[in-house]
Amino acid sequence: MSRLIVVLALLTVLLAGCVTREDAAGAEQAPDLVPLTELSDLTLQVGDQKGGTEALLTAAGALNGLPYTIAFSTFTSGPPQIEAATAGRIDFAVTGNTPPIFGAASGAKVKVVSAYDGSGRGDKVLVHRDSPIRSVAELRGRRIALAKGSSAHGNVLAQLDRAGMTPADVSLVFLQPADALGAFAQRQVDAWAVWDPYTAQAEADIPVRSIAQATGVTNGAGFGVASDRALADPKRNTAISDLLVRYAKAVQWAHDHPEEWAEKYSAAVGLDPAVGAAAQDRSLRLPLPLSDELVASEQQLTDLFAESGQIAEAPEFDKWVDRRYAETLAPLSVART
Repeated sequence: MSRLIVVLALLTVLLAGCVTREDAAGAEQAPDLVPLTELSDLTLQVGDQKGGTEALLTAAGALNGLPYTIAFSTFTSGPPQIEAATAGRIDFAVTGNTPPIFGAASGAKVKVVSAYDGSGRGDKVLVHRDSPIRSVAELRGRRIALAKGSSAHGNVLAQLDRAGMTPADVSLVFLQPADALGAFAQRQVDAWAVWDPYTAQAEADIPVRSIAQATGVTNGAGFGVASDRALADPKRNTAISDLLVRYAKAVQWAHDHPEEWAEKYSAAVGLDPAVGAAAQDRSLRLPLPLSDELVASEQQLTDLFAESGQIAEAPEFDKWVDRRYAETLAPLSVART
């Protein structure tokens, strides 16, 4: 238990020409990319979660020969990254499927620029092993801890809808993972909705049982999100294009070298190697095409958030999608199975 608390504290090539895009403020044209040799004075601000983007890029050697500088900032979850990008504090981050929805609903100055398949197998709703709760339907009237605007929030909402329920049928307790762990361990809440590696660590350290996972219920996707300011700047736009290629290649390296990646990932996060391996075996985000079908699935989740009163109204999610890097990333994307 103490080990989990410590871990949770720690967890606290180029497109040519222009591509036209439509955003919430109206039509806007992407700037021309510039030669990478002109980026030596640029520092790209990248949001991260501990053991995430930086650890992956470092382990895969994808930061070697970087023609610009990257400054990584660590966040506890996706929603604060969206806020930071809107405020201009970061240029890019990889999040789960729900933070961009909350960003769009609040008019965030960001765009989704890439997609990843996280499978959803590590995004679970946990109860104590001795709990009488055996299904989502049995959560009626119960307290569920989760991080607001996170993929866990989307998973719970979709699970409730599938069971013919709404958030009004339960009590959602919005807590970041470290605080949620405390509440769950002390049985102040009945269930904890969370994602890997928190899920894998909880499964290793606490007698828990999963009553639901996101696979087949939500799209389980992750998204690369860039700030509008960065996308409008020729140098930052070019650096993001380069970074997305490096990230996609790093994920493929991790997929092809699972044992080496699990070892390096576990060391970066402070996890037991077996826990790190379990988390990455089911939650490694392989690059996906930013397809119409994927965007449509995000719209469905967006609509569900609005229908259940979790956001005021459903924005048109496609207006927060920018496909300018699609051609560059196409050779590195995998078909969803």
